[in-house]
Amino acid sequence: MEFELGEEHRLVQATVREWATSRLLPIAAEMDRTGRYPPELIRELGDLRLTGVFIPEAYGGGGMDTISYCIVIEEIARAEAALAAVLSVQNSLDCYPIFAFGTEAQRRRYLPELARGRKIGCYCLTEPTSGSDAASLRTTARDDGDHWVLDGTKIFVTNGVEAEILIVYARTEPGETGSRGISAFIAEKGDPGLSVGKIERKLGIHASSTCEIVLDECRLPKDRLLGERDRGFHIAMATLDGGRIGIAAQALGIARAAMEDAIGYARERRQFGRPIAEFQATQWKIADMATRIQAGRLLTYRAAWMRDQGRRHTREASMAKLFASETAMWAATQAVQIYGGYGYIQDYPVERHFRDAKITEIYEGTSEIQRMVIARHVLGAS
Repeated sequence: MEFELGEEHRLVQATVREWATSRLLPIAAEMDRTGRYPPELIRELGDLRLTGVFIPEAYGGGGMDTISYCIVIEEIARAEAALAAVLSVQNSLDCYPIFAFGTEAQRRRYLPELARGRKIGCYCLTEPTSGSDAASLRTTARDDGDHWVLDGTKIFVTNGVEAEILIVYARTEPGETGSRGISAFIAEKGDPGLSVGKIERKLGIHASSTCEIVLDECRLPKDRLLGERDRGFHIAMATLDGGRIGIAAQALGIARAAMEDAIGYARERRQFGRPIAEFQATQWKIADMATRIQAGRLLTYRAAWMRDQGRRHTREASMAKLFASETAMWAATQAVQIYGGYGYIQDYPVERHFRDAKITEIYEGTSEIQRMVIARHVLGAS
């Protein structure tokens, strides 16, 4: 395929970069310090149709492709990684499954407000005893006539504090084990028995909330089932394929921020009578950053293109997420090294990039899980 961005993609890139640079970058350090983002930012992103990038215009979205989505997430993450996480969940983990697997009534009820940034969504899959082994989840959904009754606890829920629309996975066949007998549901803030539990304090991406969602005899009307009963694990895995592409793009944005800030510092910082950018040790770090970022971007665009073509892209999404996330962590580490002692100080942005980068190697499938997925495909075991 041709990886040169076309006119429409360049326009998206220019628009988002201008917004992120002028609106987001100046307050990034404050957002990290306070652990909050101004709520009006989501409405502004919604007005730009960036909270529903690939949702059709008929449902309030931008009607763009997945490569556009990658461009959006990278540009936002370059300015401030936590808001990119918020946006990634909104697009990949909430809008997508409702659009792809929901009924027409569900699409019309939920997508316009999600896609236009008027409501925030979250994704509830991980549990205290069910992380990488997502199929071992214990949350149950009991058929009770006109309602489903859900019981369980979800953890590490991004956007959980603000979310008004929640995608929740629960076991509808208690006797089944593994991936069988799991269903997906749409819950809403205010549903009886649904509450926010512990709010986590994190290493990085401070401005995006992470919390528990507690389901205690939570009653959902029957029409809240998303997709077919007992097919929830399929929905979860298909959703995560797209989510991993978004995390790859977020990681690229963090890596780019680390590199660009390191370049600026290296040109200004003088040691032994000249800028440290003139030292070969610094130049090689910058050269490796640029090479790895470009390689990660090509992997990410390849996965996005395959998704837009309707082709299976599980391996490609995992490759992109694995390489881009490890690039982000590596680039942030090198940027701190270029800054020296100043890189360890909170007054300088690379300290934040270093903390923000780590989560990209963990959420939506750890690097170890990505290697397992890739190996299965390469060895022909799936």
